Amino acid sequence: MEKERHVRFLEMMYESIPSDYEGQEINHLTLAYFVVSGLNILNALDRIDKEQVLSWVLSFQVHPINDIDSDSGKFYGFYGSRSIQFLSEDSTKLTHSGGHLASTYCALAVLKTVGYNLLDLDTELILRSMKNLQQHDGSFMPIHSGAEKDLRFVYCAAAICFMLNSWSGMDREKAMEYIQSCQSYDGGFGLVPGSESHGGGTYCAIAALRLMGFLEDDLLSRRKTSPVIKVSLLLEWCLQRQATDGGFQGRANKASDTCYAFWVGGVLRILGAHNLIDRKALLGFLLTCQSKYGGFSKFPKQLPDLYHSYYGFSALSLLEEPGLKPLCVSLGIADIASIGI
Repeated sequence: MEKERHVRFLEMMYESIPSDYEGQEINHLTLAYFVVSGLNILNALDRIDKEQVLSWVLSFQVHPINDIDSDSGKFYGFYGSRSIQFLSEDSTKLTHSGGHLASTYCALAVLKTVGYNLLDLDTELILRSMKNLQQHDGSFMPIHSGAEKDLRFVYCAAAICFMLNSWSGMDREKAMEYIQSCQSYDGGFGLVPGSESHGGGTYCAIAALRLMGFLEDDLLSRRKTSPVIKVSLLLEWCLQRQATDGGFQGRANKASDTCYAFWVGGVLRILGAHNLIDRKALLGFLLTCQSKYGGFSKFPKQLPDLYHSYYGFSALSLLEEPGLKPLCVSLGIADIASIGI
């Protein structure tokens, strides 16, 4: 692996996001998460100004205007961009409508990565307002009104609660029941009940259950099963996702894709079945997606992008490549062994 080339790629992204990312401006915090956490996996966090990152991330937090506003139903987490604002009730000031679960997960992950004590945040407000996002079926919407709901946001809620060391922001039993309803007949998990099994949705399900304490670590390596999910079917589905080219596909009959080496490989690591992966074949596939410019592409011989670069680094960390920090797989970030997973 060309580690220094990857570090330079992320440094370039840290300094100035290319114009192709203009359409992703609303996900500014997510892009920052890929850069900062990626540098941490590569053992290169010293290349950035941590205090500058800390100050910048904190500027994205949503704050209530007053005590009455704090009970308005909005989510007082973090928003993904400062550019999307709305007129307030007096029509003289621009304000944000509320936080977003995915942006909040990314913000907390970055803050933790640069060494910020998350308990210095108003955690009670974040968690109390987040509870408003949980629906009657146990799922979560990412914002307080008018949004989709699926396993991605259940995972974000679980990760937020775990990082803030409090489960007051969600009903874990309801969330578990929703996750169970998303397991398909073939063992994988769809993003919503009844949908096709998907590598990303399966990771969100298993990682959330692990964070919430419903799954033990390394189940299969310790010859244990689970009353919560159908483990044998899940294992078979995950192993079938490694294709003949060595990479992992996200769904049946799809092409291998760099990111699923983490999404599906991470599930196998949580289950304690990572030794069943054909490591040499997977490493070979990933290296065909490694760009001469640094970073990783989705498919071989394409230009790299931040998303697939980050999950390429994460997958290589799972494969225990030399020089990379180990992952906390359930949280998707590196070097937080002290957090207790």
